[in-house]
Amino acid sequence: MAKKIEQKIVNYQVLKDAEPEKTTKPARTESSEQDKVVHLHEKLQRPEMLVGSTYKIKTPLSEHALYVTINDIILNRGTQHELRRPFEIFINSKNMDHFQWIVALTRIISAVFRKGGDVTFLVEELRSVFDPRGGYFKKGGKYMPSLVAEIGDAIECHLRMIGMLRDEGLDEHQKKLVAEKRAQYESAVDSNHSAGDSDDFPEGAQLCAKCHTKAAIQMDGCLTCLNCGESKCG
Repeated sequence: MAKKIEQKIVNYQVLKDAEPEKTTKPARTESSEQDKVVHLHEKLQRPEMLVGSTYKIKTPLSEHALYVTINDIILNRGTQHELRRPFEIFINSKNMDHFQWIVALTRIISAVFRKGGDVTFLVEELRSVFDPRGGYFKKGGKYMPSLVAEIGDAIECHLRMIGMLRDEGLDEHQKKLVAEKRAQYESAVDSNHSAGDSDDFPEGAQLCAKCHTKAAIQMDGCLTCLNCGESKCG
């Protein structure tokens, strides 16, 4: 039907047949799922409850043990992107000699945890700290250069438990060599026990700072070494 235009034309537009809207949801499904994945970063709010583990550290340098607690946050719970990552660390002990630097260390490590990303470098950094007074051997014969290094060892154990660190494994030759060395060590330990060498000093004696022997005990209120006679009382 024709219509007469009685006014001046100031604008015009060409009308087309209505086209069905193209659905793009299937193509963006994967990207939309990725957008919903929560990553650990420093602005992530702390949940009311965190899952954690506590590790006991008993050294010959102190009569009181240290308890290292590492709490984890679970990201994307119930999905295929679920991850368990360390969120904070606390260290508690009856020994207050190291209270100041332990508090500082836990705050710094917790801040690194909350940054996210690869935090496994902390293990090597802490295990590279050496005590100028000398290290000690922990149970099982493993040498610890310092108390800080053993805290790093506890963090390594936790990262392995949650899957952030994995053992590369040994080949057959290395396994055979380790088994031979273990057998030699166990035979040497058995011979020492039979000879009575392990009973020279009292059980629970601490490491002497002078002769580096586990022979220091509390006598008359002072730490005295039964091997070299070193005493804090002079």
